[in-house]
Amino acid sequence: MTSNHDLLARSLSSVWHPCTQMKRHETLPLVPIARGEGVWLFDVDGKRYLDTVSSWWVNLFGHCNPRINAAITHQLGKLEHVMLAGFTHEPVVQLSERLRDLAPTGLGHCFYGSDGASATEIALKMSAHYWRNTGKPQKCEFISLQNSYHGETLGALSVTDVALFRDAYGALIKQNATVPCPNWREADAGESAEAYALRCITALETHLKAHHQHIAAFIIEPLVQGAAGMAMYHPTYLLRARELCSQYDVHLIADEIAVGMGRTGTMFACEQANISPDFLLISKGITGGYLPLSIVMTTDHIYQAFYDDKTSRGFLHSHSYTGNPLACRAALATLDIFEQDDVLNTNRDKTAFFNRIAAPLRDHPKVKNFRNMGMIWAFEVNSPHTDFAQRCFTLGLQHELLLRPMGNTVYFMPPYVITEKDMQMLVERTLTIIESLS
Repeated sequence: MTSNHDLLARSLSSVWHPCTQMKRHETLPLVPIARGEGVWLFDVDGKRYLDTVSSWWVNLFGHCNPRINAAITHQLGKLEHVMLAGFTHEPVVQLSERLRDLAPTGLGHCFYGSDGASATEIALKMSAHYWRNTGKPQKCEFISLQNSYHGETLGALSVTDVALFRDAYGALIKQNATVPCPNWREADAGESAEAYALRCITALETHLKAHHQHIAAFIIEPLVQGAAGMAMYHPTYLLRARELCSQYDVHLIADEIAVGMGRTGTMFACEQANISPDFLLISKGITGGYLPLSIVMTTDHIYQAFYDDKTSRGFLHSHSYTGNPLACRAALATLDIFEQDDVLNTNRDKTAFFNRIAAPLRDHPKVKNFRNMGMIWAFEVNSPHTDFAQRCFTLGLQHELLLRPMGNTVYFMPPYVITEKDMQMLVERTLTIIESLS
């Protein structure tokens, strides 16, 4: 049986881990996970950790979910993969049809990728190509919100406003404009979230008025900016952004990679503003955290601009595993669970319960900006430690919690199968950790 020590040594000698300064692991050991069950991860020595971040926001219905397992196993016995260029298969057709029925009105066409950054790349290319096909090739610029995150490939980085990810690759990235984010933490004292959103929208309106002739699309994370520290804002901003994009003939790209699939309380965050974007990006939770898959949904109007006898007017983007049957079957099983278990309503009850028991956390003198949207909670901690995130992560493991703070922002995005007992433990042990770090 492999020991913790052996697995760590082998990993450090052969695996280059993502989003990581590898030298840190000289003093901060990797966590060697052997198996998962529900909301719990278990290391090779049997120690358990509550997965409070859904393994980078992807796991919706628990690790090793028997229904998703069964769906993938069944598909394995039929078809593991076939290329989607010139071929099709039942899982990808079923998934496209079901997403068309679930998504905001008018999004009837699905284009498949592998991950969130791929979805961003696809949407940016598709938007710019649409304008070229319709006689407006000058519309090839993009705008995004300040502190936005849309992925780490080069096109995605051009609309990502997080210096940690962008700066090293600045010479390779097309520079696009940003407009202020309506993050309510930045509102003036006494100013409501809605009033601040309306104040921020004026900057978008001014920019579109001046530059719309060259702008292909405005890309936005609806309601919650994840990498910005779970920055939350009022749906009014989405509503006005949709109106302005329509007014100035600019596409609206809704990046629901992190906030879709029920995470904000509705299946898609855009529903809370009652809008339909021109492009809807889906990934992360769509397969329940099992397999890489992303989908770009768009309108028939955009689709028709590519429908032509000339190959050059088609959308020439692909990857080998586009629309993989196993990933699509996992996604279909995930959608089945949503429907069969009435997940959205159940999650509302869980959210209300967590907010009640989290009162001591919300009211703690070291905690500020406690906030919640759907199954996302976040707050900042006043701490004298400059290495707060690393200390919090380490203490979390000691208390059976997988916490992954962003700076001084602690957040919870647990799997939807979390129980009231697990929630109580999460609150109590997080309080203990905060006391230790303040």
